[in-house]
Order: sequence, then structure tokens, then C-alpha cells
Amino acid sequence: MTGCPARYDEKLRYWVVDDPALAREVLLDPETFRPDNAVLAHTPLSVKALRVLSAVGFALPPTLANNAGESHRPIRAAVARFFSPARVAAIEPLARSLTASRVAEAERLLRHGPVDLVEVVAAEPPALVVLDLLGLQEVDVPALKAWSRESLELFWGWPDEDRQLELAHSAAEFYDWLRSRTTGARQDPGDDLFGVLVNLGLTDEEVCAVGYFLLIAGQETTTQLISTAFHRSLGKTVDSAQVVEDVLREASSVPTWRRVTARPVPVGEVELPADAPVLLGLTGHGGPADLAFGIGIHRCLGAGLARLEARVALECAAGLLSGVRLAEEPPMIDLLSFRAPKRLLVTSSGRNAE
Repeated sequence: MTGCPARYDEKLRYWVVDDPALAREVLLDPETFRPDNAVLAHTPLSVKALRVLSAVGFALPPTLANNAGESHRPIRAAVARFFSPARVAAIEPLARSLTASRVAEAERLLRHGPVDLVEVVAAEPPALVVLDLLGLQEVDVPALKAWSRESLELFWGWPDEDRQLELAHSAAEFYDWLRSRTTGARQDPGDDLFGVLVNLGLTDEEVCAVGYFLLIAGQETTTQLISTAFHRSLGKTVDSAQVVEDVLREASSVPTWRRVTARPVPVGEVELPADAPVLLGLTGHGGPADLAFGIGIHRCLGAGLARLEARVALECAAGLLSGVRLAEEPPMIDLLSFRAPKRLLVTSSGRNAE
């Protein structure tokens, strides 16, 4: 491999690879750069947190993002059918309707004071859309959103032991719900996500692991993408599709991803040892927008869906966004591999006042 060399970050404890060409090469070589650490906790979990997770049988065996073995292909193929181009295109009217109704609510609330565009507009439509695509009904969406945010913090954040314990209880609750849906699918398998995975012959732990990863990645990262796109568009008239591509290229909600070396290997001009943890920069380093979704056998299955939902959100909110301004500097979600505004509190700028 050629290009800017990898560098070891003492604070993060990873070999950092920011060069887009090198990051691409790493992602295209899953035998040498294994995905085994992709969903491991960045901050080692305390004994108390581990006990909480163990009590519900919490386990994330190799399935999708953390799997380079023979089982990866059939699992990915089964899940990919839910995200086919035809199904994604057909979901646009639902995405547009859900977002438009929330934009109207935000406009109503703005007459009375500041509004958080993340909570009111960006939060729930991606969850409702992915649940529809996966055939899942009777899901507590506010609970799913909380589980998702807290699981991201548990596995990609820097929580202290007290915070870890809180987050572990949330993750355990989420996992218990996944297990109950898996049990239901075994008793009466349908054509939703859990039924398809059960019919594939996966163990309960494998079904739960797929559900855990997919129900977070399939909607929370899209909420974050939309939130960043909204932030960039406040007070402006924008080209929605171009803003989405710019955000993906410069400030994606998933700016980094992890790998671990299977053997000693050079990256740039630096020799990495075996078992070296690697942190790949996916966005903000001059690479193409597509790199934000990864490349190769682990490329994000929901890339097309995320692009569509972000574009639709910007189109639906165009009038709203052009007529508001920030009421505060946005607090950020700032995790190892996830970054976006946590809140976008805005007030009317008066531009659209009658």
C-alpha cells in the first residue's frame, strides 16, 4: 500500500488511517484487516455493566458488520432483499409523508418559541421507514430511538462506570425485546426480518445480533445524517441532493470505522503488527462521498435508503430551514464512530413572516 502512512494515536489507542485511498484498500481486504472489532466496546466495560448484559444473555456473534467468515454472505443476502433498489424507491412516498407532517408540526411550534429540529423532524421518520421495510409492526419507536442512542454511546463512547451501568441496562432491555421477537418468530415465522432470519437457520443469538445492529444502523445514523444536513442548510436555499453528497463527503454521521490486522502488514510506509486495532477515516479527508458507506463486502446495505431519506427530508423542510436560525450552538453527539448535532434548537428568523 502507498499513500500517507498510518499513525498511532496514543489517546485513542488505534492506528489511524485517514488517507482515502488507503482506507479503501483496507476495506477491500477483509482477510488481512478483519472486522472482528467493528462492534466491540471502545471503552472496556466494567464488571457491573457486563453482569447486566450477561443477565439477558447479551451476545453479538459474527453476523454482518463484524463477520468476514462463510456465514456472512447468506446473512447479508437475506437482509439485502429488504433494501433492494425497487423497495427503497417504493418507500419514498411514505418517507415524504412522514417528514412533511413533522415539518408542519415544527412550523406550528415555531409560532410559540424555539423548536428542536432533531427531535421534532429528524428523529422518527427514519425509524418508521426502516420498520416498514423490515415488516416490523407494533414497535415502540421512542423506546427504539432511546435504545439506539444509548447503545451507540455504550459501544462507541467514553462512558465512566456509572454511566456504563445506565447504558448497559438500556442495552439489556433492547436485547430482551429482540429475544422476545425472535421467540415469536420461531413460534410463528412470517416474512418480516425476524421470520427471514429464523428461516435462515440462525441461532437466537445470531438473530438478535443482526436485529441489534440493523435496527440501530438502519435509522439512527440516518437521523444523524439528516440532522447534519439540516444544520448546514439553516437560513439558506439549497440543492438538496448536493447537500447530502457534501455531508457524506465532508461530515458524515459515521466518520470512522474499525478493523484489526490479522498479520503484520504495511499501511503506507508503516509496518503494522498483527492484532493492531485500526481506525479508518471515512469522511472529511478528501475522499468520495461513497466512502462514507464503506466499500466491499461490508458496504452499508442502507446506503441508497439513507441518501433518499436525507434528500426527501431536505426537500420537505426547505421552506422551514430557509426561515430559521440557531437559538444556541448545537451540542454534539461526539463518539468514536458517530458524530452529528444532538439538538438543533432554532427560532424564526422572520424571513418567512407574513
